[in-house]
Amino acid sequence: MTATGPEPFSTALGRAVVGAIFFAFPLLMTMEMWELGFHMDRLRLLIFLGVGVGLIFGLAYYAGFREARGLVNDAIDTFAAIAIGFLVSVVLLAVFGVYTLDEPLSASVGKTALQAIPAALGAILARHQLTGAKTNEASAAPGSTYAGELFLMSAGALFVAFNVAPTEEMILISFQMDLLQTLVLGALSIALLHLVVFSLGFAGQEANEGQLRALAHFTVPGYAIALLVSLYVLWTFGRTDGLSPHEIVSTMIVLGFPAALGAALARLVV
Repeated sequence: MTATGPEPFSTALGRAVVGAIFFAFPLLMTMEMWELGFHMDRLRLLIFLGVGVGLIFGLAYYAGFREARGLVNDAIDTFAAIAIGFLVSVVLLAVFGVYTLDEPLSASVGKTALQAIPAALGAILARHQLTGAKTNEASAAPGSTYAGELFLMSAGALFVAFNVAPTEEMILISFQMDLLQTLVLGALSIALLHLVVFSLGFAGQEANEGQLRALAHFTVPGYAIALLVSLYVLWTFGRTDGLSPHEIVSTMIVLGFPAALGAALARLVV
């Protein structure tokens, strides 16, 4: 039997483009994202890009879109994923007519940069998700560490929170809920996070680990991560501006519900 050689880089790039489109198109077709790209605070956008680059590099370490591993290859994958994210965003936003000739250049750049990070996330995860490839052996051991688990949970929470935080419904729901409903939603988020990862038998759950230990080591920290990620995303999009501390906490718990599910599911897809 003839051994197969390494996969061509062009094949990996093509698959990454498909992954970028698949992950990013819901946001690319969302009007709130276009508006945020126009008027979003540029310092917050710059911080978001920095966080996104770090997140993509971390995901490249665990599940790069090529089989080749190592620090240099992870850096190459990160750069390529970000470049693909920007390219896909520019092309699709142009096709959708989002760019206009009379808007300032800063608005077009803002729209593109805001969309490029989720597209780059899709690109970096393309090999794992579109081919069913397993986590690379070089990354499997670090990925199974406690810190690695928490990182993957934060990545999942950020991606899901980023998809829903731009909408006005997050603020509306938090205003509609009273204190009891807010507490119930928080408890439900914790219960679902624990149930998805540790009780339904999905791949990636912790084996031979008691429920209380799992709750203390992963579920509670995972929900705390989801809340912190939610607060960060809300701040990035200016959703905390002008709100009282009570309103910020309530909105954070509302966004923490989908973010917690993202944190749980991230451990199953990387």
